[in-house]
Amino acid sequence: MIYFLLIVMLLAIIFCAARGLLGPTASDRIVALDNLTTITTAGLVLLGFVFQRFIYIDVSLIYGVLSFIGVLTLARYMEGGL
Repeated sequence: MIYFLLIVMLLAIIFCAARGLLGPTASDRIVALDNLTTITTAGLVLLGFVFQRFIYIDVSLIYGVLSFIGVLTLARYMEGGL
């Protein structure tokens, strides 16, 4: 089961990275970056589950909040509001 989840996450990382590199607009690249941070957060939760360490889950929560704030900042900058 864990190997299946790792393969799915690897495929998602490849597709998001391709979208980030090939995206014609900056908003496509921002969405790809947001997807990569979401996948990283899920990976940290998966690591916490596999190693039975709850510190990974705490780190993933903080990483998710910082990622959300970063995407909001980039979106605000793209609108010209900063």
